[in-house]
Amino acid sequence: VETGVRDGFAYLLVADDGPGIPQNRREDIFDRFVRLDGARSRIEGGTGLGLAVAKAIVEAHGGTVRVLDDDLFPGAVFRVDLPMSGARQGT
Repeated sequence: VETGVRDGFAYLLVADDGPGIPQNRREDIFDRFVRLDGARSRIEGGTGLGLAVAKAIVEAHGGTVRVLDDDLFPGAVFRVDLPMSGARQGT
């Protein structure tokens, strides 16, 4: 996890060490009820709502959320950018 401020935006980077997200599915993961691993059951897996909810909240605040390419991490790297306008920087 990394946070910071750049060009008037607060950012949050979250990386994991999972299997990653195939390039051709990166937009799909933000849709409701999408789960990439078909072998996971609902008992042990999620509902596929978390990223859809996160994206809706971020966009409601004028921000963006996306998956990045990063050769340093074997899994997925997500970046959230939120505008700092109206907020006090440095707090």
